[in-house]
Amino acid sequence: MKYSKIVLVAALLFFQWGMAQEKADVVINNALTEAKAAKKNVLLVFHASWCKWCKMMEKNMNLPETQPIFDKRFVTAYIDVQERGEKKALENPGGQELMNKFKGENAGLPFWLVLNSKGEVLADSFNAKGENLGSPATQDEVFDFIAKLGKASPLTKEESQKIQNVFMKKN
Repeated sequence: MKYSKIVLVAALLFFQWGMAQEKADVVINNALTEAKAAKKNVLLVFHASWCKWCKMMEKNMNLPETQPIFDKRFVTAYIDVQERGEKKALENPGGQELMNKFKGENAGLPFWLVLNSKGEVLADSFNAKGENLGSPATQDEVFDFIAKLGKASPLTKEESQKIQNVFMKKN
């Protein structure tokens, strides 16, 4: 009986350990390593499971029209922050601190950055007024988003148009 309790506790601990989120610094370091090897930049997105705009952005980036554009230029990494209640375990430990480091503590979600392979910020999700673009949807937001992406990694006219069509489409 005592042996079976030990096995059960060990199994539960192993299960919890396996389900724990990676630390934010591990996520970003893995993305930077991959980006350096692939000669790409990192698109780092802070998001949460409850955030409809986060889901919209991820969906728009992963559509057949846009995914090849993002995959060609960026290593995309997601860091979970600001979860609530029972979903708190979904957070990447250290994620909020990393978001704060990049001045995103009051930005809202999603909050994103484009980093070069050295971890230097090439673009962030703040517009000229200091407002978070989040998941761009209006014409101005989408144009700012495309300009920021293009500044970090030049886009063709066709690629810019595809991103514009997808993000401005009413979902």
